[in-house]
Amino acid sequence: MVRLIDVPTLQRFVAQRGIERVLAELADAIEAAYARWDEFDKSPRHATHFEHGVIELMPVADTRRYACKYVNGHPGNPQHGRMTVAALGILSEVESGYPILVSEMTLLTALRTAATSALVARHCARQDTTTLALIGTGAQSEFQTLAIGNERPLRQIRFYDVDPTAMEKYALNMSEQNLELVPCDSIEQAVSGADLVSVATAIKDRQSLLTPAMLHPGMHINAVGGDCPGKTELDPAVLPECDIIVEYEPQTRIEGEIQGSDHQVTEFHEIVRGRRPGRLSEDSITLFDSVGFALEDHAALNWLYEHLTRATDVDLIPDAHDPRDLFAMLQPPTYGRAASF
Repeated sequence: MVRLIDVPTLQRFVAQRGIERVLAELADAIEAAYARWDEFDKSPRHATHFEHGVIELMPVADTRRYACKYVNGHPGNPQHGRMTVAALGILSEVESGYPILVSEMTLLTALRTAATSALVARHCARQDTTTLALIGTGAQSEFQTLAIGNERPLRQIRFYDVDPTAMEKYALNMSEQNLELVPCDSIEQAVSGADLVSVATAIKDRQSLLTPAMLHPGMHINAVGGDCPGKTELDPAVLPECDIIVEYEPQTRIEGEIQGSDHQVTEFHEIVRGRRPGRLSEDSITLFDSVGFALEDHAALNWLYEHLTRATDVDLIPDAHDPRDLFAMLQPPTYGRAASF
């Protein structure tokens, strides 16, 4: 039997557990996975690009379990009432190759993306971080706010989006949080005085949303939206000003802010394992060039499998009396009337 986690099941689970607790536990699970970096078989994700977007497969495995996520990125989808990103995940036992979990991963990816940003902030953002600037108030903005709020004592959120309705949506969703919400008229206004900046937009193009003039000493930046070839969010001149942290360098060189460049970077596992400091000084500007890595999905799916035990089990793998005789399983029963389809 394979455990199936659909959207309503995950919704109930998160509601019962509390979203802040889920984000905190996912951050811890992802940190534990990065601490075991050498135990994983890793590779860049496989991406197939189309005129309208991209469809990707993201595999990774340790000696016990294999995980793979199917995920798309279609920036034009919201115009047709569909989400930009939709995903499904599978978790299997390495020993048998049998799947043990099939899960929705659209919501889970949103959670693990924010949890990863918050985890990097745990290691790299200044301890006295109280002001968060959000550039883009789309699907990731609320998750970023709550996840980072688990790690740093946020008091003020400054936010900007080119779409006023997205800003209204964010303000409504965050209205009950104990935070000062400051809608801004420009990116420059939003980042002014911000200790931490999260940039998460969906436009599939090379952008220069954050420029060197907007930087100030001690800032930490989560660059979340640049996640495929030809798609960036930062002015290239920002990169030399920052200490750059990446998830998995071979993948980020293809599709992150550093794509096509030779900028020196630090892989995040080196920080988690104590081999490199997260912040060289209080005045350092740190940049997390986040593209999303399969290791984070592996951690999220394993965490979900261990904690969400009350889910539907389904027959996705035949339970054959003779594993060599699949043909017999498709023959009509020897008693009664065969079902009609």
